[in-house]
Amino acid sequence: MSTERDYYEILGVERTADAEVLKKAYRKLAMQLHPDKNPGDKIAEDKFKEAAEAYGVLSDPEKRAKYDRFGKNAFGQGGFGNSGFANANDIFSNFGDIFGDIFGGSMGGMGGQQRRRSTGVRRGADLRYVTEVTLKEVIEGIERDIEFDTEDNCLTCNGSGAEKGSTPVTCPHCNGQGQVIRQQGFFTMASPCTNCSGEGTVIKNPCKKCHGKGRVQQHRKIRLTIPSGVDNGTRLRVTGEGEGGFRGGGPGDLFVEVVVKEDPRFQRQGDHLIGEVNIDYLHALLGGVMEVTTVMDSTQIEIPAGTQVGDTIKVPGEGVPNLRGKRRGDLFLTVSVEFPHKLSVKEKELLAQLAEIRGLDLTGPTDSEKSKAGFWHKKK
Repeated sequence: MSTERDYYEILGVERTADAEVLKKAYRKLAMQLHPDKNPGDKIAEDKFKEAAEAYGVLSDPEKRAKYDRFGKNAFGQGGFGNSGFANANDIFSNFGDIFGDIFGGSMGGMGGQQRRRSTGVRRGADLRYVTEVTLKEVIEGIERDIEFDTEDNCLTCNGSGAEKGSTPVTCPHCNGQGQVIRQQGFFTMASPCTNCSGEGTVIKNPCKKCHGKGRVQQHRKIRLTIPSGVDNGTRLRVTGEGEGGFRGGGPGDLFVEVVVKEDPRFQRQGDHLIGEVNIDYLHALLGGVMEVTTVMDSTQIEIPAGTQVGDTIKVPGEGVPNLRGKRRGDLFLTVSVEFPHKLSVKEKELLAQLAEIRGLDLTGPTDSEKSKAGFWHKKK
């Protein structure tokens, strides 16, 4: 490997480059020059080691300060290669984060250090459940039984998977490491052991209850309180009712998502409800009191005289309870007016009298009057 080239030049960065810039530059070179991508290419291999050497110095603030001041002489003859790292594996052992980014964490056993399996207790996963409620149930608040299936720790073997009185034995393929080590060039690669699925142990006498899995299917039924005022998409957390833990670990939580059914009569806006009311034309003209249907039952509303189409009538306290304050919002009804298709003789007489009082001519000129008016207009 050449010891003449400047470390900054090797990585292709300025001398003022920060740690993130250095890391990106080295990652790029490592991807290009990796021996697996350049099999048998001695030049690429040497450049790969050279880049690793440069990054090893510049990524360490103390070594970088010495290098900036004294150059490679700061590490004795031969540069970084003689500064405490005996071989390539030692060099690469310092760059686990870089290779983890590039190879998805597949680098294992660097510098003789092996990643051990994680076989300790583990919390169970959180679960999601969707339940549907009506607008009336939103206002009232309800209690509901919900049922679902999930996995839980096998109580017979306490999650070990082994029959009572026996224990799992060390996997002979990986010697209990949970991974198999293989050499590729000067890299030591690790992959999960297929014989024990990365557990490091195998079960000779499996538990009859869970058949060696350490987990059992469980049917759950719980009573859930849905408070009044919930909205579409509200998530309720039920602590400890999720998936059971692993090897004695605690359970996850259950998150219940509420879906509110659409009501054809009302639309929700926050704590308020929006609806419509259809009134008779005489009610619109004269005003009065009429009964209207609400979400829960019915109530009477007062209609002001002279109400117009599109006006809004407010019904206090007939909306949705606030989820935190419990005070109910209001109901707002948009007015539409209904006119009769046919009138009785008496109704026509009364309306004609009303039109006369208001000076409204309902008949207009006759056809003959229109013709005469047209003739005299032409003569003039």
